Amino acid sequence: MGVLLFSLFRNNSQIETILFGVFASVIAIFLVIDLGVFNRKAHKISTRSALYQSIFWVFISSIFGYLVYYFDEGGFTSSIEFFSAYLTEYALSVDNIFVILLILKYFTVKEEYYHTILFWGILGAVVFRGIFIFVGALLIAQFHWILYIFGVFLIYSGIKIYFEDSDEKIDPEKNPILRLCRKYLPMTQDEMGGKFMGVVNGKWMFTPLFLVVALVETTDLIFAVDSIPAAFAITQNEFLIYTSNIFAVMGLRAMFFLLAGIIDKFYLLQKGLSIILFFIGSKMLLEIFQYEISPTLSFTVIIVTLTFSIILSVVVPQKNEESAQETE
Repeated sequence: MGVLLFSLFRNNSQIETILFGVFASVIAIFLVIDLGVFNRKAHKISTRSALYQSIFWVFISSIFGYLVYYFDEGGFTSSIEFFSAYLTEYALSVDNIFVILLILKYFTVKEEYYHTILFWGILGAVVFRGIFIFVGALLIAQFHWILYIFGVFLIYSGIKIYFEDSDEKIDPEKNPILRLCRKYLPMTQDEMGGKFMGVVNGKWMFTPLFLVVALVETTDLIFAVDSIPAAFAITQNEFLIYTSNIFAVMGLRAMFFLLAGIIDKFYLLQKGLSIILFFIGSKMLLEIFQYEISPTLSFTVIIVTLTFSIILSVVVPQKNEESAQETE
């Protein structure tokens, strides 16, 4: 992993290397504190705790964005690119929350185990997203035109998401990873007190919670297929892409416990995300014609679109809600 990160940031300045050291230290310290101190025993996360954690990670991310502004050679531009990539990933995580919640409900996982599953899922995301970004940066360095493929893909994703039915059902049983695990791994139906593996009749067996973590991890990888190209469309600085991505992912767990019960209320957020993906993809393709959209304008479009989609979701009731009220 050390070699991977060295390669990933090989072209960055000394300041960015120092900032990455700060970033890595913060993430490592709080992951250890989180699992080793505050959550040693399985328990249900309260809404108040989730709110405090969400505020904490937004605060920490904002401080890091300021450090980028103050110390990085790119100054204001680098900071704006960091926050643009951060907001885009954070917003895309909302769809991720819906799918994760569906997986947890499908396997009837007890709420006290939610935190542990999300912890290990996020830990995997820290590693795999680093690999994704490294491979993407390596390919772009060799074949710059790949950025334009990213642009086309983002426009396609934006259109697809816009017309996609938000109530579409996702069947975890169709996941190939789930099928492979059940076919080749020794499984038990016993949760064994929240463990992923245990001994049954003298033989090591995997528990259903292991399957859940595997599905959560593969779900994150699927969502990364959208979010990583979107980040590269905002900036080609691997340092900014990785740090913004991981800060957003770290806040995902707290946001899950905060929004799990009310996520359906923000029904227009999906439309907002589709507009953002379409805009970012178009921004990248316009560079073919030597037309560049400034980072400030990009950030403004992202923040305004997200804000309006959330406000309109709250102010304008969903059609099925209106019908239900009329029926009553």
